[in-house]
Amino acid sequence: MRKNSKVTQREHTSEHVTESVADLLAHEAPLDYKNSSLNVGGVPGKKIVLEPPENDGRPAWNSKLQYILAQVGFSVGLGNVWRFPYLCQKNGGGAYLVPYFILLILIGVPLFFLELAVGQKIRRGSIGVWNYVCPHLGGIGVSSLMVCGFVGLYYNVIIGWSIFYFFQSFQYPLPWAECPIRRNGSLAIVEPECEKSSATTYFWYRQTLNTTSTIADSGGLNVKMTLSLLVAWIIVCLAVIRGIASSGKVMYFSSLFPYVVLFCFLVRGLLLKGAVDGIAHMFTPKLEKMLEPQVWREAATQVFFALGLGFGGVIAFSSYNKIDNNCHFDAVLVSFINFFTSILATLVVFAVLGFKANLMNEKCVIENGEKILGYLNSNVLSHDLIPPHVNFSQLSTIDYAEIYGVIKTVKEGSFAELSLDPCVLEDELNKSVQGTGLAFIAFTEAMTHFPASPFWSVMFFFMLINLGLGSMIGTMTGITTPVLDTYKVHKELFTVCCCIIAFFCGLLFVQRSGNYFVTMFDDYSAGLPLTIVVILENVSVAWIYGTKRFMQDLEDMLGFRPHAFYFYMWKYVSPCCLIVLITATVIEMAISPPGYSAWVEELAQERFQSYPPWALAMCFSLIVVAMLPLPIVFIARYFNLMSDGSNKLSVSYRKSMMKDISNLEEVDEARFILGKNPGETPSPKPPSRAYLGPPGTNPLENPNSLSPNSCYGTSYQNAISPQPPPPLSPPPPLKSHHQGVLQRFPKLHNHHPHPLSDPYRRTPLSPSPFLPSPRAAYREV
Repeated sequence: MRKNSKVTQREHTSEHVTESVADLLAHEAPLDYKNSSLNVGGVPGKKIVLEPPENDGRPAWNSKLQYILAQVGFSVGLGNVWRFPYLCQKNGGGAYLVPYFILLILIGVPLFFLELAVGQKIRRGSIGVWNYVCPHLGGIGVSSLMVCGFVGLYYNVIIGWSIFYFFQSFQYPLPWAECPIRRNGSLAIVEPECEKSSATTYFWYRQTLNTTSTIADSGGLNVKMTLSLLVAWIIVCLAVIRGIASSGKVMYFSSLFPYVVLFCFLVRGLLLKGAVDGIAHMFTPKLEKMLEPQVWREAATQVFFALGLGFGGVIAFSSYNKIDNNCHFDAVLVSFINFFTSILATLVVFAVLGFKANLMNEKCVIENGEKILGYLNSNVLSHDLIPPHVNFSQLSTIDYAEIYGVIKTVKEGSFAELSLDPCVLEDELNKSVQGTGLAFIAFTEAMTHFPASPFWSVMFFFMLINLGLGSMIGTMTGITTPVLDTYKVHKELFTVCCCIIAFFCGLLFVQRSGNYFVTMFDDYSAGLPLTIVVILENVSVAWIYGTKRFMQDLEDMLGFRPHAFYFYMWKYVSPCCLIVLITATVIEMAISPPGYSAWVEELAQERFQSYPPWALAMCFSLIVVAMLPLPIVFIARYFNLMSDGSNKLSVSYRKSMMKDISNLEEVDEARFILGKNPGETPSPKPPSRAYLGPPGTNPLENPNSLSPNSCYGTSYQNAISPQPPPPLSPPPPLKSHHQGVLQRFPKLHNHHPHPLSDPYRRTPLSPSPFLPSPRAAYREV
């Protein structure tokens, strides 16, 4: 007991000392809780003790910079490098940036702020957070965890591919620079599959993946990819196993190194011939595209996944913050860093692709120029068709375009038989590539023409490894943190077990047909389930918990009230945008035939193939399994088949509660609890019996009590008395500090039980899972 407390002063002095609720509750001795009328949510017969405020022992970030880099590393991933540039090129170049930025403001920043706020205040993972906000919707956290599991399985396979290419880059020339030569005795021929496609395409499909022609033909395990996947899971496990103290330090490198590489590539790319053509093509706006609904749908989807909403990683990372951290600033900062990174990556990609397009266009001019020379020598074409200033030994793209136009005009009837290509630079720039096609084919082909190409290849794939590692750490944290908060398991052992199980499950993706399963999981395991998870997060906070109440909680936590913009975004705009996005996604899935691009070895090109029935069933089972916890938890808690989980309060909650109650003295606890004038101080001598309501009243049957199954995440209920307290009589000595509180403040029963209800409001605030309660200090022993 503190030496300065008023309880101690009472024992050592005869002066009049008014005991505070904080003192009485903080030094309450263990009591028999079985027969108390306050025992409305616990189990009869168990002893309830009040724990003093203690250090909760929850890990914390070493610095604000470490936390920001962790959030940036999680949100900035491979999609920023190979998805955003593709969408930008496909949907109108610079015009695509307008709907993307608008939706970033309307959906991205508000929902990112919401996840940061609930994680920071409740200080738990996704399962614990949504159990407290609304136990009926507690399945949100479980669905989020399952989606993290699905995404982590195939995402680490991509890191494994990057690791394989990284080690293959330590040789000159690069192994994908030229087609392999097949020797048959003294005869040497180019590999036919490579000759029909390209060296980089052949290296990717045949020497890296050794892919089969259909998803039904597994082809057995690819040993090289299996070893790469094992290395990837070892790296992730070592980064996550020590918690944020270790993974936070990893983020210093994994989050910052990609920016160093991107800036180096940007400078090098701008010095290449044709880089300006690529960047100009990129930012030339096609304004008519902005009127197409498809552009807005894809922009919303990219905003949604770029920030990592719904995965649980954002909530898990913010749960390790201090309670008064300015998460609003963090949300805006990380969102715009993400946007800036996407623009930077787009500049780099199109500077390099502009260089590649010029090379391909020059190659096209040379090949078709040789065809024209052959036609001239064989008198198929007349020499009069060739302008006199044209020199075939140094044929430029402008000269070729002039010759092509003349021949097409003169030989209009038989022009198709000549098989001449137009060789237009714009056509090369319009060949959009994304995902693995961009990273492992187009970009690698461009780097083969760089001076010191192995160095740039090593840098590029090391950057991909770091981008993937940052996202994987956040994804794994979204899995481990909710489980460790909910169940008392050994963290290191649980993390190792997760990584081992994930590695063996990931063997599905390192078969020779594994690339097709990566495409399947990417298309079906995350898209629709995550969108539903996020809209339920939004609805549970804005409509079930209450936007006004949530804004008040933020004001108490941050020290200032967020702008009214967020009120309207959370309440109306963001839910409507998400509903439209879900509808558009379902329609897109319905009208688009489910299938994949298969590599056909005989044709040396990709062909679209429909999924067989078993694969189609697997696609939809991914969606169903990810969303199944939502109805299961709702039904189970609606019929009281499952505990709401809200009685498992963390120590940080108890500590916060004690601190808040201690501050009641400073704002006049009598007015706060009783709603009386501040000057009306109760008698220092408590009566002998606490008033617990009229005889025969069962608090559990009170219709005004807060149901443990209601969507406010609290496990206590009111013991409200409909009658006024009896007259006070001279009491015997105090037997219990807790009983003294009830005796001296008899109207405490009729007041709302939440300790942080605003005394200056006409109507007290409803119970809030974001604010501690007096009962939060109790635990079962």
